[in-house]
Amino acid sequence: MNKQTIALLGNPNVGKSSIFNQLTGLRQKVGNFPGVTVDKKIGTTSLDNDHKATVIDFPGTYSLYPTSSDERVVLNTFANPSSEDYPDAIIYIADSTNLERHLLLLSQVKDLGIPTVLGLNMSDIAEKKGFELDLKKIENAFKVPVVKINGRTGEGIVELKEKVQHVISTSSESTIKTFNFSAVEQASIIDIKKLNENINDYQALLWAHHYDQLPFIDLSSKEEIKNITEKHDFKDMRLQIDETLQRYNFITPLTQEAVKEKASEEDSFSDKLDRIVTHKVFGPLIFFGLLMLVFQSIFSWASAPMDFIDESIATIGEYLKGVMPEGWFTDLVLDGVLAGLGGVLVFVPQITILFFLISLMEESGYMSRAVYMFDRLMIKFGMSGRSIVSLISGGACAIPAVMAARAIGNWKERMITILVTPLISCSARIPVYAILVAFAVPDEMVWGVFNLQGLAFMGLYLLGIVVTLIAGFIFKLILKADAPSFLAMELPSYKMPHWKNVALTVSEKVNTFVMEAGKVIMIVSIVLWALASYGPGDNIEEATQLAEKEAEFKGFNQLETEDYVASKQIEASYVGIIGKGIEPIFAPLGYDWKISIALVTSFAAREVFVGTMATIYSVGSAGDDIAPLRKRLATAVDPVTGKHEFTKATAFSLMIFYVFAMQCMSTLAVVKRETKSWKWPVVQFIYMSGLAYVGALIAYHMF
Repeated sequence: MNKQTIALLGNPNVGKSSIFNQLTGLRQKVGNFPGVTVDKKIGTTSLDNDHKATVIDFPGTYSLYPTSSDERVVLNTFANPSSEDYPDAIIYIADSTNLERHLLLLSQVKDLGIPTVLGLNMSDIAEKKGFELDLKKIENAFKVPVVKINGRTGEGIVELKEKVQHVISTSSESTIKTFNFSAVEQASIIDIKKLNENINDYQALLWAHHYDQLPFIDLSSKEEIKNITEKHDFKDMRLQIDETLQRYNFITPLTQEAVKEKASEEDSFSDKLDRIVTHKVFGPLIFFGLLMLVFQSIFSWASAPMDFIDESIATIGEYLKGVMPEGWFTDLVLDGVLAGLGGVLVFVPQITILFFLISLMEESGYMSRAVYMFDRLMIKFGMSGRSIVSLISGGACAIPAVMAARAIGNWKERMITILVTPLISCSARIPVYAILVAFAVPDEMVWGVFNLQGLAFMGLYLLGIVVTLIAGFIFKLILKADAPSFLAMELPSYKMPHWKNVALTVSEKVNTFVMEAGKVIMIVSIVLWALASYGPGDNIEEATQLAEKEAEFKGFNQLETEDYVASKQIEASYVGIIGKGIEPIFAPLGYDWKISIALVTSFAAREVFVGTMATIYSVGSAGDDIAPLRKRLATAVDPVTGKHEFTKATAFSLMIFYVFAMQCMSTLAVVKRETKSWKWPVVQFIYMSGLAYVGALIAYHMF
């Protein structure tokens, strides 16, 4: 028997991910559905000793009448029997505590004619709330096997597999009538089925409703369906409403009979907690308190493993330098490949901690409350409550933050979130802020409580947040929406996180970051190494010889000589030529060619700025220590003009520049991947670079 395909379907927040993890464990991977950037989670499960099946976890949807790209994925698959993801059976997951709302999609699924098993999740919570479910009534009404399951504990999973294997092997799918086709619908169905004999009546009806949104229908067929709907006066929205009302006329009496709720005079724990957590005053305070905890955790907990990774990469580099012969290949491995690898791995601790904490908030049910609380506010700035997740993630790294925007259904809100999220100061800006703040802001206490440098740090972060909201508002006026924006979601009950789900989610996110961002950073690092290692003709060789003579004349020791030679080599390389070439562009901001070089190299990653400045200013070996570089910057004098090369005005100008600039090629690459176009990364780069230039210009002349 060939491996079967099983679809996991259900409404959002119903616990499908938990069931998916119970079914597949570590035997899962993440890809994309064809033609879209929506995640496709695929895993393998054993139905019994002889039969294995592929399980596809489809995005949560409320019906087969989609309002978002996630929901369209479900429609595109189930309206097309030829789809590569079309299943042999469906596991439909419903919330036992709110059954009526979850049965609408099931009634539509039944009309597709695919063998289905109904899994009633959260049965333990339903029992605690006093619900009594008559499984036999539900089973008889929908003519599907019904199984009580618990995604947290795995209870009922074995029985669920048995039922799925049974419906697949018997290929039995009993039909039920939850609504009757109108005369207009019947006539349209007959004509549409002439175009494709493989679809059933309900799939033909879905074609009539959505033909212009179904990518698998060719243009000529779309034109024919359009003519059919016009001929029969097919009123799309009116017929959808009639269908939904008819289905609820079937569902509501059933749930009233099959679900009995014991009277309870006291509010549930979730209701009591929600009065505080979603309160208009206490709610935001709690949220920002948790947000502070998240940021504190990212920066404090991650510092030790990040230092360990840095030191390990450096140790490996020293070892390889000792055993590999001198030459261009060794330089490529050490300064290109190894440096790029370090640039990827060093952020893994922060990404891990960030998604661990976000997963805890999602698993516990809190994140849904945060989305609900901030939806009204975020709409004013062109985004939605779901954008909060991306904006929070942006504090660690814009790459996973941009990827997190996939959860936003509305195209306009998702696009605005992607375009503005990199304005949130990420962890890669911290080394840049650290050296610049330490140089320009005195280490003094204000009011005996606040450190002035700490306030400057906070000010840079707040500036990024404020401009993020302003940019969102502007894009809201520019971009046109593909559908009206509204928030429709359930607030799940509070519960203890399921640690297996948390671990799988975190590992998936970290793996995605390493694989997606890693490839780009590695390539960029190698390209920048080549540009910094080579120059036209014998430029670098001549610069090296001259620098060695000058170092000997000035009495430099071996370390100082190496640093001085390195700075002159960069100046003579292609990167140095580029830096000097763009110096006139940045001169109004107070930047000389040295800073211009640092701006070019930091396109690989913002934190490269510090290392580049250290090398150029001949403190290369102390590049990770702020104090020597700060001292060298303070004493650097232009030999021609006699003026200081680096001033407070220059430092403040650079701070503002790095708050706004898109100095991250990896983020641009991920934006391209998420939007399926180079148009949006280009727009993002242009507007952020413009903001950075104007802001830095103002800052330079203010100070």
